[in-house]
Amino acid sequence: MSGFAIEHGIALGQKSPLISTSVTLRALPEGLVLHVLSANAEDDLSETIRGALGREAFAVRGGSPGQCFVVGDEPMSTAALADIVQKLKPHADVVDQSHGRVRIAIAGAKAPSVLAKGTAVELESDAFPVGRATTTLIGHIATHVTRVSEDGFELMVLRGFAESLWDELTELSAEFR
Repeated sequence: MSGFAIEHGIALGQKSPLISTSVTLRALPEGLVLHVLSANAEDDLSETIRGALGREAFAVRGGSPGQCFVVGDEPMSTAALADIVQKLKPHADVVDQSHGRVRIAIAGAKAPSVLAKGTAVELESDAFPVGRATTTLIGHIATHVTRVSEDGFELMVLRGFAESLWDELTELSAEFR
């Protein structure tokens, strides 16, 4: 056993929010990220998750068929996580990704324009309405994108790429600040 204690650092802790009249970029709290996977790719897990865990406690983000993410701003205890796993076990498996993924919010009238510079996904509201989610590349970084409001998006990225994505978004939004 090592004599060194593991110290959890906040991935984007040194980054100040970028705020302008047309685009805002901020790190979201490093709370909870659960990857929920069903054996049946046809399953829409959203209602099952909301029913098992409560409608207001967590946000459910779409993923690929039979998969989604459950996110929240507060960390979860081991006992609470075990309870969630038990509640969802008949329907799906749960993988805790809380320490492995980071969420970033980008919002404002020019947010779709900023993101369009880095991805080929059509992000206009008629093609990508509120609640829609996809995984895409922003530059060279795999990113899960969810439209959370008319002019707001939540980006989820592997922890090791969070700072690179932040820097990329900062550059992409420079003309709008």
